[in-house]
Amino acid sequence: MSGRVTLATVAATAGVSVATVSKVLNGRSDVSESTRARVQELLREHEYIGRRPEQVERITVELFYQGFLNSYSVEVIQGVVEAGQAADVDVVVGSHPHANRSSGRAAPWIRELTATGRRAAIGITCELTDADLAALSRARLPLVVVDPISIAQPDVTSVGSTNFAGGMAATQHLLSLGHRRIAYLGGPPSSGCNQARLNGFRGAMEAAGVPVPKDYVWLREFLYEDGLAGGADLLDLPEPPTAIFAGSDETALGVMEAARARGLRVPEDLSVIGFDDTQVARLASPQLTTVRQPLREMGAVALRTALQLAAGEKVDSHHVELATRLIVRDSTAELARVPVS
Repeated sequence: MSGRVTLATVAATAGVSVATVSKVLNGRSDVSESTRARVQELLREHEYIGRRPEQVERITVELFYQGFLNSYSVEVIQGVVEAGQAADVDVVVGSHPHANRSSGRAAPWIRELTATGRRAAIGITCELTDADLAALSRARLPLVVVDPISIAQPDVTSVGSTNFAGGMAATQHLLSLGHRRIAYLGGPPSSGCNQARLNGFRGAMEAAGVPVPKDYVWLREFLYEDGLAGGADLLDLPEPPTAIFAGSDETALGVMEAARARGLRVPEDLSVIGFDDTQVARLASPQLTTVRQPLREMGAVALRTALQLAAGEKVDSHHVELATRLIVRDSTAELARVPVS
């Protein structure tokens, strides 16, 4: 049989009416079992693909990230995608292009989102201009950001974790091991999550009565390369730290490599603690002590919040924080004591 197979073709071959074939397709019970079996066999034989009774528009959410994919963003993306599957929602993942800050106009990608029928947008550690936010508002395209970079946009709906508490827990752990020369190596100064982690670090140090030298705070990005460079700077100080709290797992791995390059052992000579508890923390050697963020759950909450906003529902809070937890592994140890001669 050539050409497109129609219901009429199947009906004629089966010796039944088109209405009977339609009943089989729709699972109706008022068809005899023998007729149903004969029609279903013909449908399979001819690989019949019918049109949907009604073309239902699926909800599509845009998920974008800034910069390069890393272990942190992969975990969050996984959470968004899994939540989208559970909600029967399509999630399109893409990289966020840099906005044209000089012109003050919204980036063209926002117009593309509305043109392609996106119902909401989710950004991961992204920074949007005021023009972008205004364009999203005009387009009535809800936005949810996971760990926003800018702390100057309080009206942006966001999802994060208890970064301040996590920063305190990490620092208190190092203090409990006897360390007093503790450095913080974190991300961008403008980053809200970085500021919270740094404040938690300072709060724990101040509560313990331990001063923090200016050279012991190093801020750039949450990248391996920054951990490598920052770790080198800290370890080359005249009085280097005995412990370093890194603002991300990847930064912590850079610190560990900087220590190895100088003949230092982790944790015997230097304790290192990270933040996130991504897969790299468990693959590190030694395995990394870190502060666990529920990254996949953060992604899932962002997806559910975006769908609420797209449906015109109110959300309980513009900013949701999920709990962090200290995970102790092998990269931290008690401060080595100098033996008495």
